[in-house]
Amino acid sequence: MGLLKISTYHKRLGDAVRLQNGCSSSSWVPDVIYVTSLFTYAWRPVHNTVGYYIHEYPTAKIILGGIYATLMPQHAAKSGATIHKGLFRDAEDLLPDYSLVPDWNASIIFSSRGCINDCPFCAVPKLEPEFECKKTIKDLVYRNHDKIILWDNNILASPYWKRILLELRGLNLQIDFNQGIDTRLMTPEKAEVLASLKTYMIRTAFDRPEQEGEVEEGIQMLIDAGVRPRDILVYLLYNFDDTPHDLLHRLQKAIEWGVVSYPMRYQPVKGRFALEKDSFIGRHWSPELLEMVADARRVLGSHGAFPPHEGLKRKFLKARTLEQALKLRAEGHRKRERQIARAL
Repeated sequence: MGLLKISTYHKRLGDAVRLQNGCSSSSWVPDVIYVTSLFTYAWRPVHNTVGYYIHEYPTAKIILGGIYATLMPQHAAKSGATIHKGLFRDAEDLLPDYSLVPDWNASIIFSSRGCINDCPFCAVPKLEPEFECKKTIKDLVYRNHDKIILWDNNILASPYWKRILLELRGLNLQIDFNQGIDTRLMTPEKAEVLASLKTYMIRTAFDRPEQEGEVEEGIQMLIDAGVRPRDILVYLLYNFDDTPHDLLHRLQKAIEWGVVSYPMRYQPVKGRFALEKDSFIGRHWSPELLEMVADARRVLGSHGAFPPHEGLKRKFLKARTLEQALKLRAEGHRKRERQIARAL
């Protein structure tokens, strides 16, 4: 999306723009090349891409931005590109140039940047340190799209939350709160407006045991407003400063509430462990137990999540340890469990 906004910015200046995916040569010689980056552990293809374009277009200025470049600028600079950290401010409020991706059918929107929380495990405070909110998003919806994806980190903290959500409802399009909502900020009014939208699933998080009361109350407000429990997905952070028992407790609470739970392994956002996916092991965890979580998500879960069906409910609630909850049966039973998970 950042590249598409930059395209709109340059076209307004009268510049010609092309979008290239990966390493592909062209007879068209650019003056400036923008390269984006995603997660820190996906840095190798970024370096390879930058190196390719440095070789192909030695006279072009190459600018590398995005998540990895912002979180680890010194490491990113080894690619040979000029590093841009944070947002591209001149393009932030522009409609992305969706003409470059004609097969894409969803408008991606930030109605706010940043977050009011300062969670120690989260990259948002480093990527978007200021909480900034828009009063309207109507000008950011592309006319040919039939879906809207909200990338807000904490839309319910915005003072304009109601105006934004009512604008979304008025558009009568499918809405995806991709980054989730903070149920600790839920009120009956917010729950009713959310329940009135065309949403496939509402995502939230239950990262620490001490959040239980607020998270449960917020989820119950959504259910009371008409949202089906199975249409609520709860991310469960683990492998940070939590213990396996903490994760078991949160898994059990989620399945008691009737919602879908999605264990989310902590990934550092800086330092050497940020450069290799799943290389960090929390002080209360072991490689074997982390692998057990991953295996259970594959075998017992559906797309990595645990739906609240009766079989899992019995298994999780009677477990006294995380190992008991996640233990897999012999291969014949595991095959049957995979078939059930796919059916669900």
